[in-house]
Amino acid sequence: MRITADNRFKKLIVIGDRLLIKPTKPNEQTPSGLYLPPGVQEKEKVQQGYIIKTGPGYAIPMPVDDEPWKNEEEQVKYVPLQAKEGDLAIFLMSGATEVIYEGDKYFIVPQSAILMLERDEEL
Repeated sequence: MRITADNRFKKLIVIGDRLLIKPTKPNEQTPSGLYLPPGVQEKEKVQQGYIIKTGPGYAIPMPVDDEPWKNEEEQVKYVPLQAKEGDLAIFLMSGATEVIYEGDKYFIVPQSAILMLERDEEL
């Protein structure tokens, strides 16, 4: 399978409550006018970027069944994340892990490090 711009993230699986975020350029402003002031960006305590992929959420423990006739197939259930693909996230850098994927910089961030989301409901 050849990697294209459309399918380059399909083979990535984000685990648990984590998000894959593509950082925006400094001083980049959203269409609604939201941007981080240069002083905050210089300190890099807070960053913003667009969510590219999300994990399944928080795993819910399954009850223990001691009934041998039941199906052995284990189904994991998750509480979904509040963040969605395409959202603009403002997040704490202290919780982020920087990764380079195909020459581009991304951050893997747990949902707990997200301070605020901006969602375009039309997307």
